[in-house]
Amino acid sequence: MNLKNTNPTLYYLQRAGFYLLVLVIGVYLLAPFFWAVLTSLRSPGDLFLTPLEFIGAKTTFGNYTDVFANPGFQRGLIYSLIVAVGSVAISLLLGAFSAYALGRFRFRGKTIVMYVILAVSVFPQIAVLSGLYTLINNLGLYNNPLGLILSYLIFTIPFTVWVLTSFVRDIPGELEEAALVDGASPLQTLFLVLFPVMMPALVTTGLLAFINAWNEYLFALTFTSTNRTVPVVIANYSGATQFDQPWGQIMAASIVVTVPLIILVLVFQRNIVSGLTAGAVKG
Repeated sequence: MNLKNTNPTLYYLQRAGFYLLVLVIGVYLLAPFFWAVLTSLRSPGDLFLTPLEFIGAKTTFGNYTDVFANPGFQRGLIYSLIVAVGSVAISLLLGAFSAYALGRFRFRGKTIVMYVILAVSVFPQIAVLSGLYTLINNLGLYNNPLGLILSYLIFTIPFTVWVLTSFVRDIPGELEEAALVDGASPLQTLFLVLFPVMMPALVTTGLLAFINAWNEYLFALTFTSTNRTVPVVIANYSGATQFDQPWGQIMAASIVVTVPLIILVLVFQRNIVSGLTAGAVKG
């Protein structure tokens, strides 16, 4: 029964209510980001204006100029990129091998391994902080990007393995059988046959792991003293005096760090959706 034909008034009220709800949720989610962008485009003196005066104040890009001229922020961007890309690359490589083994082969204790991986992924960072600090310090990796990469693998590898395993299980076994019949080795089958099919899941897990590593703060603060990533650099931003808080520069730095993530999500949104929904529906 079509509600539009039977009760047009109720139909249009429902549609109006739906779009109103969508509008409210959109404003609620985008308002903080909009205000951050607005703050980054205002001079320090405008921060004490009333909201209406603040919105209509003169736009300036001085905060962005100061941020990019800051050597600490420049180094932070480089270190964040090195750490995030390194942790994602290692996670995808190890995660793909592990997912292939867990998703395709039968062996004793496989269920226990999966539950251990899931248990590790739900541990809070603070619970492993002291032990991990001791390990990294003893390995001589304190204040080293390699130490951060090693620490980030704790929460990127379990997530990667868990998502990729469920995806590998749904890949038709005929693909592997055809490759083996043609003389391909298991490694050739994995890299030349399964990896192209796994691309949506690889993109999804890689992007989410990159976002986690890019935004991580606690480990970066604990395991570094000078070679720090962007979140720590932004948190330690200070003004000319101890009473000066450069909110405009802090917001400008936050926008600069956030925009690349938004671009990546928009570029790979199709892969993200297909990767997250893979295995959710059984045919």
